Amino acid sequence: MGFLTKKNPPLVGIDISTTAVKLLGLSRKGPTYRIDNFAYVPLPADAVSENSIASIEKVSQAVEQAIRLSRTKAKHASVAVPGSSVITKIISMPADLTDEEMASQIQVEADQYIPYALEEVYLDFQVIGPNPHNPETVDVLLVASRSENVDDHVAAIEGAGLKCQIVDVETYALETAYSLINPTVTAGGNDQTVAIVKIGSVSTTLNVLHNGSMIYTREQRFGGKQLTEEIQNRYGLAFEEAERAKQEGGLPDDYPLEVMEPFKGAISQQVGRLLQMFFSSSPYKKVDLLMLAGGTAALPGLEHLIETQTATPTQIANPLARMALSGNVQAQAVTRHTSSLTIACGLAMRNFDNATG
Repeated sequence: MGFLTKKNPPLVGIDISTTAVKLLGLSRKGPTYRIDNFAYVPLPADAVSENSIASIEKVSQAVEQAIRLSRTKAKHASVAVPGSSVITKIISMPADLTDEEMASQIQVEADQYIPYALEEVYLDFQVIGPNPHNPETVDVLLVASRSENVDDHVAAIEGAGLKCQIVDVETYALETAYSLINPTVTAGGNDQTVAIVKIGSVSTTLNVLHNGSMIYTREQRFGGKQLTEEIQNRYGLAFEEAERAKQEGGLPDDYPLEVMEPFKGAISQQVGRLLQMFFSSSPYKKVDLLMLAGGTAALPGLEHLIETQTATPTQIANPLARMALSGNVQAQAVTRHTSSLTIACGLAMRNFDNATG
């Protein structure tokens, strides 16, 4: 198992979020992708807490169910830890070092950059490219995560009978999927700045990409769980019942106006604040497109409200839009969860690292 290390085994991407396990298996012929395997399995409310796995057993059970439902034959999986559990730092290293020499030097110097004892973290690195200010050095992305964060995700996957081949970071999985989210944007040439807002259960994350590369990430503690809790309290439902009703419908007639609309307004305000934080801390003063991801992004009319309030073209991120479906996959099931599959898609795309078309 390599933390961020590139591999190329047949694998499925498994996104473990606060509310569900999402499994996606892809195949590719030339530039065309096909969805071969898909499953969405809700998690109990106490399985994942504050972006950390609270019950490895319950998550493993959900992964096992996802494997059965998806009919995948893959024996390997890629998984991602939340960006909030990861420390990243760009450092400069001598350009003439081999990978082995660089790894050794990073191990020696890492305590300058990591606020934890080195025996408590996993470290990995990737060379970004030459340092623009010093041609004798290269910029290196150093990534570190507390060992328990990685180990819990690996244990949940391997407890379901799969080999955890890759542990990624959600931010980088999103960046991987970006080329499929909107190919017309990524083909747009220079100076394309796109903001992807992932509205999860407990947090909303702004990721800004310029010309396809991540330049900014910021998280706010506000998400779809607040809407579930309002449904739970207003209509006297258990949390799981409220979550299911939120996704599948069947709530009283006053729900859209009295509950959903105020929540959509609150989400729009959060998105506006996140954008202002980005503008105030960077040389950028606008984004060309705002894309919404995460399960909460599917709330009816949310993209139009955010577009109006931010004065920015807004749409739902859908990396699966141009993919074919195998006979194992029902189009309706995928469509219902499209906005929440961006991370799973990026993880599934790791199957094609270093592969040719």
